[in-house]
Amino acid sequence: MNYLSVEQIAKSYGERVLFENISFGINKDQKVGFVAKNGTGKTSLLNIIAGIESPDNGQVVNRKGITISFLPQEPDLDPTLTVEETIFAGDNPILQIIANYEKALLHMEDTDAYQKAFDAMEVAQAWDFETRYKQILFKLKLDDLSRKVELLSGGQKKRLALAQMMLTNPDLAILDEPTNHLDLEMIEWLEDYFRSESITLFMVTHDRYFLENVCNEIVELEDGVLYNYKGNYAYYLENKEARVAAFEAETGKAKQLYKKELDWMRRQPKARTTKSKSRIDDFAEIKARAHKRRNDNTVELEINMERMGSKILEFHKISKSYGDLRLLDKFEYVFKTGERIGIIGKNGTGKTTFLNIMTGALLPDNGKVIVGDTIKFGYYTQKGINIKSGQKVIDVIKEYGDHIPLKKGRTISAGQLLERFLFDRKKQYDFVEKLSGGERKRLYLCTVFIQNPNFLILDEPTNDLDVVTLNVLEQFLLDFPGCLVVVSHDRYFMDKIVDHLFVFKGNAVVEDFPGNYSDFRAYEGDLSFNKTEDKKPVLENATPDKESKSWKEKQHAGALSYNEQKEHAKLEREIAKLEREKEEKQKAFLNPDLTQDQITEESVKLQEIITLLEAKEERWFELSAKMEE
Repeated sequence: MNYLSVEQIAKSYGERVLFENISFGINKDQKVGFVAKNGTGKTSLLNIIAGIESPDNGQVVNRKGITISFLPQEPDLDPTLTVEETIFAGDNPILQIIANYEKALLHMEDTDAYQKAFDAMEVAQAWDFETRYKQILFKLKLDDLSRKVELLSGGQKKRLALAQMMLTNPDLAILDEPTNHLDLEMIEWLEDYFRSESITLFMVTHDRYFLENVCNEIVELEDGVLYNYKGNYAYYLENKEARVAAFEAETGKAKQLYKKELDWMRRQPKARTTKSKSRIDDFAEIKARAHKRRNDNTVELEINMERMGSKILEFHKISKSYGDLRLLDKFEYVFKTGERIGIIGKNGTGKTTFLNIMTGALLPDNGKVIVGDTIKFGYYTQKGINIKSGQKVIDVIKEYGDHIPLKKGRTISAGQLLERFLFDRKKQYDFVEKLSGGERKRLYLCTVFIQNPNFLILDEPTNDLDVVTLNVLEQFLLDFPGCLVVVSHDRYFMDKIVDHLFVFKGNAVVEDFPGNYSDFRAYEGDLSFNKTEDKKPVLENATPDKESKSWKEKQHAGALSYNEQKEHAKLEREIAKLEREKEEKQKAFLNPDLTQDQITEESVKLQEIITLLEAKEERWFELSAKMEE
């Protein structure tokens, strides 16, 4: 059953064309993830589908009788209302049904009107609306119903808007970055909710695990063309890779044909036959195909950052409180060269405060922070970048530096760095005011990287970034040779980038865990990581405080040491990767076009993988056996 049809729509702002001739449909029970680069009009498309904006051309047709609910990236809530008043101020059809029933009660003599209102209450299950909205608000940790909206944090406002949307029981929900400003516990709860509910979704999100676990279809807008993938995010990645390979092969053939036709064109006399004129007309099309290129960028940099000394960063008995709210209590840690630490925890547990203490932007109440003489911080904050009126993109980054030194005496210029982060030459001379929110975040990242820090601190770097940019950012960070500390709610990003976690549990408890986010979740067995003395309602899968113990507390006499725990978790990831590589190499031998030399070369590579895999498996079994002692 078709719920909504988008027919040949287009949208431009002045000379800037976002998209044109876009057509697709949304059917019942589809859960569609929409993927596109920042600045290509994702939010504009959602606003058009939701009826907030009008397209320049084309139309959007909704099925009669369906309920559509829209969750914008930044909720538009009345700041003067309370949490509870906001629920009743929303455009919820159930509220109208309740109002009609209360009106019918005042005129019981009109039995037909009363019966109609009563039946409507039954159909909408409106009798328990109060119980339902309080239950949902409590699940979303909005238990203070009398709190004013103006006093809520960004994450709380997003949760309140989510509650509004969920209570409408929409047939079709349109979501713009639903996981932004939510902590990991809320993201996973929302993921379970959307996965289990019979609700049709069309969403834009940068959270790739969310796309993987919720969506059953991915729609990608690239260079003005829509591509549909009937599967989740993993299916999309696999099939996009095949599409790109086919594109490259086609372009390669076109280039060969172009060279041949170009030689023919140069040799032609002025007098041409009808047949030659037809070939000349075809030449223009061949040339266009041959010169068509994908705007893909990779960041493969051998950065020559400033050398780090033996002393990097040390925390000695650091404490920090705000009134009765304790965030850190005698915290101690000595950072080592090349550490890649992820920081997770619920909102309000002190993650950003911790980063500010690291950089000296905030002083601790007690304790001492020692920073090595050679350390140069690069700090990406959630506040973003201050833009001066009339500034161009290239001018902004040049205020911070002209180049990054690479190894072997090479450098990468500001313009080249911008290109790697998807700002082409033309875009570099655009005014910053014209950039989308995601593009500004991308520019801000470049201003941090151009300063060539050797200690990167990133506070929610993935918010508002598109999936394409996230892949570029990950490539850069994987090659970054210095220390890295990241606060992020993006589980996919954390799994790929970090190998060690600080888990902020609230009440000044910071747990030290050896592994990435998925390792942590597997170890905790899907327990909520906030098990402090919090009397607020918790999710159904939460367990009592007495069961909460850190991995260190659970060790027994034969358990692994900290470094062995870290090695064990890392080995599991490496073994899984090697097994995939082994399988891919084995599949490659099925290619009948392989020459004998290629077969020999691939055999050597396969044997190297098998040897390395066996060594790592042997070490994994050693550590596993030690765990069971």
